[in-house]
Amino acid sequence: MFDEYVSGALGRAKVQPITLSTPLLDDMVKHIERKAPGSMLIAGTAGDGKTYHCRSLWTRIGGDAKVWGAKGNVKEHRLADGRLAVFIKDLSEFNGQESDLPLQRLEKSVLDGDDSEVVILAANHGQLLDRLRDLGKRQDRVHPLRKPLQERFLQAGPAPDRLAVFDLSRSTSRKTLDEVAKAVAGHPEWDNCSRCSWKAGGKVCPIDENRRRLLGEADGGQLARRLGDLVEIARLNGLHLPVRDLLALCSNMVLGFADAKAAKENLMTCADVPKIQESGHIGKASVYANAFGANLPKRRASDRPVFKAMASFGVGAETTNAADGLLVYGKDDSRLQADFARLVAVDPIYGATADFRAAQDAYLEGHEGARLEAGSTEFMEMLEYQRRRLYFSLPESEADYRRWSMTAFRFAGDYLDIIDSLNAKKAVTDATRGRIARGLNRVMTGLLLENVDRIFIASSGGFTQSRVSVLCEHETPSRRQGGVGMAIKLDEETGRPQLDVSLSHAPGNSVAFDLTPIRHEFLARVAEGALPASFSNECLEDLLAFKAKLLRKAEVVRKVGFAGDDDEVGGQASALTLNFIDIEPGGRGFTRPVTVRAPA
Repeated sequence: MFDEYVSGALGRAKVQPITLSTPLLDDMVKHIERKAPGSMLIAGTAGDGKTYHCRSLWTRIGGDAKVWGAKGNVKEHRLADGRLAVFIKDLSEFNGQESDLPLQRLEKSVLDGDDSEVVILAANHGQLLDRLRDLGKRQDRVHPLRKPLQERFLQAGPAPDRLAVFDLSRSTSRKTLDEVAKAVAGHPEWDNCSRCSWKAGGKVCPIDENRRRLLGEADGGQLARRLGDLVEIARLNGLHLPVRDLLALCSNMVLGFADAKAAKENLMTCADVPKIQESGHIGKASVYANAFGANLPKRRASDRPVFKAMASFGVGAETTNAADGLLVYGKDDSRLQADFARLVAVDPIYGATADFRAAQDAYLEGHEGARLEAGSTEFMEMLEYQRRRLYFSLPESEADYRRWSMTAFRFAGDYLDIIDSLNAKKAVTDATRGRIARGLNRVMTGLLLENVDRIFIASSGGFTQSRVSVLCEHETPSRRQGGVGMAIKLDEETGRPQLDVSLSHAPGNSVAFDLTPIRHEFLARVAEGALPASFSNECLEDLLAFKAKLLRKAEVVRKVGFAGDDDEVGGQASALTLNFIDIEPGGRGFTRPVTVRAPA
């Protein structure tokens, strides 16, 4: 229905459609052309472009656009090889047992080996699995396609025989965002703006300004790259952002306005621009704030996964003393004036605007009420806008004002550097590896250890859930040497780094840990002194589960290593050596063996 709505709207508006690449379309066409037996499933979540791909495939294999546009959810086209291509545009359009018929046609092709038809089915993951389960119940069996498809969706397992699965939910990434931004902000229809009177005579049109900034005309594409960083971190944390949401994000960045009285539904049209220019409040159209949905009511923004994901970074709420000192006192403090001119005043449209300077003066020079919570609300909101702008506009070389420090993921830059290094077959930096090792040691032991060269796998000596563990069961280097120690590898399937800790040269004695951005942030924060439970109980539990696996593996390695090699005889057989972890004054841990003997 959404695809049909867009097609109808294009016809009414008489504009060229936004065209995006269909990365899997060529493979779909090849699958049809090589007469591969069986059928095809185009899967994904709402907004991934399933119907868009369906329509594109229909056109590529010779289907009539008028036939596609006519009513009906099932379209048929006779292929040159004699097979009948049956397109089911969206399984969700069928209610209840209505879905049995298209699924039975799929069964006939995939399970019964009927090659007279090739079914091209578009469906959401969950809906398809639910419909197959219900169909199986009505057939008094467990449907044979349900389990393999579930494993395919969740664990990237193999597709069922005679069913080619194209999962669009795995195809969006930073490149998709770049393409969407260029398609929205660089659309040929924007050329009409060159003749607009609202841009003449030095006037600033906020719509055109936002569009140009999204295209990167002034900053060499820095805004788009940093937006891509956020989308990439969200993706690596397991959040899928469909193409429809990326389109909504870029559209809101261009058209967003924070005052619903001046722009209906907080989105500008050309008719709104002269009123906004006359009011002098162009700063409320800030492309940097719009990127986080700050122009939208909170409920409306939270309904969109992409704005929910962007809000999770806390940009605007998170800050540093240096950044806030610059924004609040920079224009008056002689030590900060140069930085203020270079980083804030340089942007008169969304930086040091007349509104911002007036609110700043009222806050600094006004009566006491202007600095109390209620009186400073306006300036506090403007500070949030400025922090968001700084995240996107700060130069990478700015040592005093680091952009990731203005987010909830302060070590996300190091995380992305890990991926870049692994992709380039280069070593992860010693500082990053050392921080991970120190964080692991502090979680494993519950002690404030400073060791970065080794990892202590420790227990509390019993079966308690004690968070402090002072008995070292095994220690291993933090850098893989001779097949032993910690290696940082890239998981080709997820694109995320993995910590792979090997306890011996023998195969099968390693334990892997999926290093998501939030888990990396947790380890880095703990390494810098944060208390584990104060940051994320979920991350702490994940790491304690990793520790439990390492302890079990250490037990196996110890048993294999000492099998038949004990030299304890006679009365000495009751002796037990325990390795206690002690800490030097500088925080460096070391093991101190203590032999315990039971009384004779």
